[in-house]
Amino acid sequence: MHIGALIFPDIDQMDFTGPFEVLARLPDAKIHILWKDLAPVRDSFGLLLTPTATLQSALPPLDVLVIPGGRGQLPLMADETVLAWLRSAAAQAGYILSVCTGALTLGAAGLLRGKRTTTHWNSFHLLSYFGAIPEDARVVVDGNLISAAGVSSGIDGSLRLAALLAGNEVAQRIQLEIQYAPEPPFSAGTPAQAPESILSSARQRAGALTAARLEAAQRAADRLRSAGS
Repeated sequence: MHIGALIFPDIDQMDFTGPFEVLARLPDAKIHILWKDLAPVRDSFGLLLTPTATLQSALPPLDVLVIPGGRGQLPLMADETVLAWLRSAAAQAGYILSVCTGALTLGAAGLLRGKRTTTHWNSFHLLSYFGAIPEDARVVVDGNLISAAGVSSGIDGSLRLAALLAGNEVAQRIQLEIQYAPEPPFSAGTPAQAPESILSSARQRAGALTAARLEAAQRAADRLRSAGS
C-alpha cells in the first residue's frame, strides 16, 4: 500500500506526524514523504522534516494521499506545480485524507466541489468558496475523501481511514498501540466549548493569517471559475 504525504515549509507538523503514526502501522504500508525537492523543511515552530521523494519522482500510483495544513499551506493555494500534482495524484488515489487547512489546498485544486468537508474552525467559513459542503464535525467521510478538522483531529481521521483500508480490528489495534484515549485537561477544544475570552484571544492571534487565507481563497475560487468557463 503506497501512501503519499505532502509536506512543505511552515507545515503544522502534527497534521502530518499524527496520521503518519497511525498509517505507518498498517500492514504493508509504504509512506512516501513528498515535496518539490529533498531538502529538509521546517515546520511552523522549527522542527525539521525530510522528504523521501519529490513530486516529480517516478512512484507507483498512490493508494492514499495525505494533505496537511499549517501556515505554509497558504502559498500552495496559488502554486500550480503543487495543484497540478494534486489533481493528477488524486485521480488515481483510492482515498484522500485532508487534515486541518489541507482541505483548502484540495479546494484550490478543484477537488472539493460537491464534497462534504470539514477543516480547522478558523478556516471553516472558507470551504464554500471551493464548492464544498461545509460540515462542522471532527471527521467527515464523503466517498473517498476523509477530511479532519484542526491539527489533532488528524489522528481521528487516520484511524477512520485505517478502518476503511484494513478493517475495524486493525484500526482498533493501532489505536491501542498508540494509546489514543484522550482526556484533555480543559474543555476548550472547539469554539463551542472554549470560554469566550479564550476564543476571542485565539481569533485575535490568528487575525492576519485568517485575512490572508480569505484573500487566497477568493483568488483561488476566481481562478477555478475562470478555468471552468
